[in-house]
Amino acid sequence: MSDARRDGAVKRGVRARPRSAGPTASAAEAIAKIAPARAVAFEILTLVGEGKGHSDELLHSARTDELTAEDRNLTTALVMGVLRWQIALDARVAKLLARPEQRLAEPVALALRMGAFQLLQMDRIPAHAVLNESVEMCRAAGQPHAAGMVNAVLRKLAAKPISQNRDVGHPLRSVPLFESAAAFAERLGHPLWLVERWAAAYGRDAALAICEYGQREPLAGSLFVEAKGGGAASAEEAPQMDDGSRLVAEITAAAMPVVAGRVARVWDCCAAPGGKTLMLAMRLNPHLKNEISGSHDAEILATDVSAKRMALMTARLRRYAYAERVRCAVADASVVAGDAEEKFDLILCDVPCSGTGTLARNPEIRHRLRVEELARQSARQRAILTGALGRLAPGGRLVYSTCSLEPEENELVVETVANEAGVRRIPVETLMAKLAETGVLKQEVAAGLIGSAVRDGTLRTLPGVCGCDGFFAVVLERG
Repeated sequence: MSDARRDGAVKRGVRARPRSAGPTASAAEAIAKIAPARAVAFEILTLVGEGKGHSDELLHSARTDELTAEDRNLTTALVMGVLRWQIALDARVAKLLARPEQRLAEPVALALRMGAFQLLQMDRIPAHAVLNESVEMCRAAGQPHAAGMVNAVLRKLAAKPISQNRDVGHPLRSVPLFESAAAFAERLGHPLWLVERWAAAYGRDAALAICEYGQREPLAGSLFVEAKGGGAASAEEAPQMDDGSRLVAEITAAAMPVVAGRVARVWDCCAAPGGKTLMLAMRLNPHLKNEISGSHDAEILATDVSAKRMALMTARLRRYAYAERVRCAVADASVVAGDAEEKFDLILCDVPCSGTGTLARNPEIRHRLRVEELARQSARQRAILTGALGRLAPGGRLVYSTCSLEPEENELVVETVANEAGVRRIPVETLMAKLAETGVLKQEVAAGLIGSAVRDGTLRTLPGVCGCDGFFAVVLERG
């Protein structure tokens, strides 16, 4: 990384000195002493904390282009690790402050988090390197007065015996026979208000499993028979996506009703970033042998309310030959259709949500989300589902799904809207059994999910319990 890029990586997003003060030799020297990977991680974490970007997008942006492969890996580990463990790290650091209740300037807090994470979780990084660069980060960020405090706190942390020092999510941690929700929420870096909700909805053990899952790298490819589409679709390359998202897409394709004498009409109404649209296009492509959803001649409309996301998705779809018949458009699915609007035989309504089922992949959600946001999300979701059902043809089916664990975004939305729309529920377990019979879903996985993740015909996967992220899905049919 160039000196100019390193300078910018440390300075951007932090509280700057007044222009009139001019540069200081200590700040310039500090920037030069920070390793490129840590400088970029500091910048990305600052931007995420200010709500100016998503960790995954920032980690795949121009900021990491000049890094070596090894440095990119270190930057990713630091960013994702600090975000996952921030609550636990802050609690640990607070105990070592002269005034535990004091509120630190954000650059100082971030330097301490990064330092503490490396000392507690990254065995191969020497403690002296962690201490030195954490101090330099404070100086480079215009907080030289805090350098001594940062050095003292991290020295205390580094001086503890390993059996004590590695208790933040480390295998050597001695966990009591019983932990309160407050205790394991802090230990495993999750907001207490969320953990208490999960314990009330799913039980204490499930809440603990959700928290433990949220602190690990997400699992890859454990539910399906074949990583690239499974069975009948192996002739084409399947899109890369997590198992939970793919499961929703596979259930949707399997829900395709029989359409005789014409081309079937399919609508993915909240389509970006396009993974589920691609799975539908692959499964419903008439040129591929398809035992999963039948041989359908289907046209797919993919829409999203965001023009920017739709443009990126359109470019993604162009890379797949089987998606050539997908039409893309910018549209708000919550706008209720009139009688003259196009009707669809199959609709995927994978609505925007809080994302609390995906905290392992999106750890910053836990720091941004507030309980009052759930009511706003629920209102938006009801509007989208109402609009989508207004365009469902007689005999057509709609799959409503989220990656949220919160009832306000799932069961309560469906109960409110579906009852008024006069649609009936199709048991999701019959579609999952079909996926197992046709060689897509592993037989033992299907049996396990049907036994543990299906209730009243609705799918609800729990992270740490069901082998994938948390998803909700229900299939509705218009008579």
